[in-house]
Amino acid sequence: MNERFTRVKSDSTQFWKSRTKNQKVAIVGTLIGVIALAAILTYFSTRTKMVPLFTELSATEAGEIAEVLTAQGVKYEIAPGGTNILVPEEQVDSLTVSLAAQGYPESGEINNSFFTSNAGFGMTDNEFNVIKLAATQTELANLIRKIDGVKNANVMINMPEQGVFVNDTGQEASASIVLDTEPGHQFSNEQISTLYNLVSKSIPNLSPENIVITNQYSEYFDLESASSGSNSIDSVDGQMQVKKTIERDLQRQVQQMLGTLMGNDKVVVSVTTDIDFKQENRQENLVQPVDEENMEGLEISAQRITESYSGVDAAAGTPEAGAGTDNFVDYSSVGSGDGDYERVEETINKDVNRITRDIQESPYKLRDIGIQVMVEPPTPTDPATLSEDVVNDIEQILTTIVRTSIDKEAAGELTNEQINDKVVVSVQPFYGNDAATGEETPIIPWWIWVVGGILVAVILLLVFFIVRSRRRKEAEEDYSIIEEQEELIVSDINQEKETEGTIRRKQLEKMAKEKPEDFAKLLRSWITED
Repeated sequence: MNERFTRVKSDSTQFWKSRTKNQKVAIVGTLIGVIALAAILTYFSTRTKMVPLFTELSATEAGEIAEVLTAQGVKYEIAPGGTNILVPEEQVDSLTVSLAAQGYPESGEINNSFFTSNAGFGMTDNEFNVIKLAATQTELANLIRKIDGVKNANVMINMPEQGVFVNDTGQEASASIVLDTEPGHQFSNEQISTLYNLVSKSIPNLSPENIVITNQYSEYFDLESASSGSNSIDSVDGQMQVKKTIERDLQRQVQQMLGTLMGNDKVVVSVTTDIDFKQENRQENLVQPVDEENMEGLEISAQRITESYSGVDAAAGTPEAGAGTDNFVDYSSVGSGDGDYERVEETINKDVNRITRDIQESPYKLRDIGIQVMVEPPTPTDPATLSEDVVNDIEQILTTIVRTSIDKEAAGELTNEQINDKVVVSVQPFYGNDAATGEETPIIPWWIWVVGGILVAVILLLVFFIVRSRRRKEAEEDYSIIEEQEELIVSDINQEKETEGTIRRKQLEKMAKEKPEDFAKLLRSWITED
């Protein structure tokens, strides 16, 4: 064994020394790559994928389910927040069935199936009414959850007591609903109308005016927002409705645009507006010259009179000084004799532009607007992953929307600095998004498989060449030994036959060589016996 180990060691040393420097680097790099690849593959192949078993649990119920899983020896994790329990993916179905058989999770909800499994004669009217109301609330919440954008719903119905007498005036029913909506989802008018109709048609004597729907952010979904023109703009409700509509449309526009760029769950948009509802009706009577450069009107008629006289006493017929007419004053001529007389009279009638305007101003003007945008970077914990160029592009988009939306007459000409002050872009992680899903198994890129295949092929070739060279050397050594033995082999003439005596003698000789002390003890014992 020692000889074989020494031989393998010497062959390996000789093989390593016979390699060039590049070959040594290649061999060492190949070994390191293979070890790293094997470690990576082992890590990902043995990694357990954890997926949610139950979500949105209370702290008490999560603790009870954790105790049950611990007693069953099941590996589990509790997600941040303490409301989600994660278990291995291959055990989800079996654990869901086994825990359901034990009554977990204890939601406490009562639906219509309660009446089929617990119907009996011992139930009073009051108990029946309470259970019926709880079942109605549960079924109505299940209907609302089917609407796109609603993750969960809690329904509270107030049913009035019926009077004993027929002529008693009954009170109207009312309902309060709290929705757990998906982040960034905007409900359309049809969805809001559907919510009100579902609740109104499911409960008797329940009018839409007695229904209140809100979400987890205390944002109300009013039915008036789904119907246009229901309120006059002269009223406060009408003006508030117009303001909400404008803000909602701008918010949806920005949300849709940035959601396409970053992802809907990566952007939150808030829009605030200042609207001037002052209405003005006026009449303008304007007079403007036709030729504004010379401030002259348009000639519509002209009259020219020319008189001339030549001879003695040409100016004798002129009136005396002081004698005048209604239109002008004449002057008497001085002296007499020969002379010329000439009079030119020109009358031109001009007209100007007369403009009459009946102006009715817009019912409202967008006087000011503010847009606040929160963006989550691709890596939530590292804001630097969102480049400054993307932030600048977002700010440019928002400033363009502000510049084109604000009324120029109401706000005047705004500078770039003033418009930039109306836009805020904040980059930070969204801690409100609870990670309810388990860790996704990372996909190994294709190039890793290619590199791994190449490394394995190189290693196999190296092993093949090493083994072949070693076998060749061993064959050569064996062949040389055989040749030497053939030269030294001498036929044994005296072939001794093996007997019991010869076998004992050989054993004693071997014992005397290998263990002389034991052989000496054996001889002493024989001598003492004799």
